[in-house]
Amino acid sequence: MFCYSQEYQRIAWDQLKKHIHGLVNRVNASNIIQVIEDLFKVNLIRGRGIFVRAIMQAQSFAQPYSFIMAALAAVVNSKFPAVGELLLHRLLSQFKRAFKRNDRDVAVPSIKFIAHLINQQVAHEVLALELLTLLLEIPTDDSVELSVAFLRECGAKMSNLSPVGMNAIFDRLRSILHEAEVDPRVQFMIEVLFQIRKDKFVNNPPIAEGLDLVEEEDQITHAVSLDSELNLQEELNLFRYDPEFEKNEQAYEDIRNEILESESETEELEEKSDEETDKQTEQATAGQNAITDLTEINLITFRRTVYLTIQSSLDFQEAIHKLLKMDIKPGYEAELCNMILDCCAQQRTYEKFFGLMAERFCRLKQEYQHHFESLFKDVYLAVHRFEITKLRNSARLFAHLFFTDSISWMVPLHCIRLTEADTTSPSRIFIKILFHELVEFMGLQSLFDRIEDATMQAAFDGLFPRDHPHNTRFAINFYTSIGLGGLTIGMREHLKSVPKERVVKLPAANEHVEAEHSE
Repeated sequence: MFCYSQEYQRIAWDQLKKHIHGLVNRVNASNIIQVIEDLFKVNLIRGRGIFVRAIMQAQSFAQPYSFIMAALAAVVNSKFPAVGELLLHRLLSQFKRAFKRNDRDVAVPSIKFIAHLINQQVAHEVLALELLTLLLEIPTDDSVELSVAFLRECGAKMSNLSPVGMNAIFDRLRSILHEAEVDPRVQFMIEVLFQIRKDKFVNNPPIAEGLDLVEEEDQITHAVSLDSELNLQEELNLFRYDPEFEKNEQAYEDIRNEILESESETEELEEKSDEETDKQTEQATAGQNAITDLTEINLITFRRTVYLTIQSSLDFQEAIHKLLKMDIKPGYEAELCNMILDCCAQQRTYEKFFGLMAERFCRLKQEYQHHFESLFKDVYLAVHRFEITKLRNSARLFAHLFFTDSISWMVPLHCIRLTEADTTSPSRIFIKILFHELVEFMGLQSLFDRIEDATMQAAFDGLFPRDHPHNTRFAINFYTSIGLGGLTIGMREHLKSVPKERVVKLPAANEHVEAEHSE
């Protein structure tokens, strides 16, 4: 049996150290996936002290790339939470020492790294509020400058996670500004920060494109606070002889294989999903004979301009005014509608701003109305690929358009067939949110009258099916289970009039529907 002597282990330690430092020092946005895979191939449990030290050094030397280091740390943290916790403990300790010594050169990179770890949800937002409270309690030029640097990095994320806390912080900054407690240079920095906030941190996104690498369910957030007892585990930076070296190496190899196999399976699923999406796109465009004169560069530029215009507007009227001044060329109307829907879907919660904007465009020009009607069908058919927030926001936007009669009820709703065979869990959730919104806007009786209107039957045939008792009963159970049984009176009367021989006993109807209504 091979003897893992102290000399052998020391050589292995030096190689591990060299390997980790090399990988961390060469990571960038384009190669981060490969670097992560290579990192998991080395023993990160044994080398966690090396990794934390290496990533802190690399970030301090290249502060503009803090967001890349945070993305790398977030992935490692999702597999090895002890590494993420150690990184936070050391960063917080380093910041506290630097803040006491008034060492700006160390405090700035530390607080920027912490900000990006909050963006990646490795650190809890409470830590951000504690740091800002500490910095602004007794304002000095340096402490206010640190708070501004911190807010530029994680202000967008914090505005979503803790809007009340952020309002209090900005009220404190406004007080400091009005009382002229700091140098004019720092006052100017505060004014710039307020403008950045007004622009909704458009140039300071929480996570850069391509670096949102950890699924929400895999994120592990550490509730480390300023008052937490920090365990720096400095001994992990140094070589120590391991009497159970072989056993520990084998244990890590098993963990590594499990991680890499899991990642491989995920990539295969994503590739299959991309292939299916490509096929669907090809089929959708196969029948189009018109050639649209839109180059990819022009399209990207147009989308970016629309996005920035929307994000920088204080209300929907200002946004519409700015967009109309752009003199939107024929052929770009569909892309504008897409952008309004996309911006709405990306919000943490639904904002009426987007519904009002979509409504106004539909009233301005019939092309916009037709595009939103077409978008409804596209969204409904693709809803199984949506996250719940995107699904909810999209449904609420379209509910607004239906209620205001900005789009026709007839064409879009005709694509829905509410039967057990024709719906999925996401599509039923979409229908539930859509009808709950309509009831909130119109009232149950008004919506029922609209559904029973003889001139509207073509729109609601699929949503309130009467073609077969099985489908009718399924729809009745669905609406009843979501608290909208009042809409099913017509279907219940119809079911009573169906000859008994046609009525077949249903299997425990819609068992799977009930679970969806907790969404």
